[in-house]
Amino acid sequence: MNDRPKENHTVNDADKRYALFTQLLVANESQVRWFLRGLLPTWDDVQEVLQTASVVAWSKFDHFEEGTSFGAWLLTIARFEALKYRRGMARSPLIFTDEVWDLVAEEMDDEEYQDERRQHLQACLQKIESVDREILLKVHQTGVVTKGVARELGKSEQAFYKFIQRLRRRLRDCMSQAMATEK
Repeated sequence: MNDRPKENHTVNDADKRYALFTQLLVANESQVRWFLRGLLPTWDDVQEVLQTASVVAWSKFDHFEEGTSFGAWLLTIARFEALKYRRGMARSPLIFTDEVWDLVAEEMDDEEYQDERRQHLQACLQKIESVDREILLKVHQTGVVTKGVARELGKSEQAFYKFIQRLRRRLRDCMSQAMATEK
């Protein structure tokens, strides 16, 4: 029998605060990811900036007022981190002026614009065959490794990546057309 006294495992305030932060971050990560994708050229850039923004948000979480919009607060941090990251990409041929980035960020931050994009995305996704749609949605889930899905489906990585790129292009073209006809 163990003679040591039982320890009291109550959750302290720091643990509660961290749990709250994690919950809010997970709930808003997708929105921030899509927001950043509108500002940055690649998904790798998005991932890098999202990680940096998450670390910055945690370091400033003591300044966040509970009851206010965590999503809006995190989007602001992500926007500034994206601008900082973009300045560091000075060698890239896809550099826009600060005014262009400000306009894009304002439009991407607009809730009405986000709702409109979601509606168009849903409509465009419905135009893709159900099997292809399921595969496309699967590779965009957090934690899913594209190589694994390719293996699962018995396809070579290269062929699978090309297939996914074609689906993404169809989706992007559909959304661009839908957004353009609405303006």
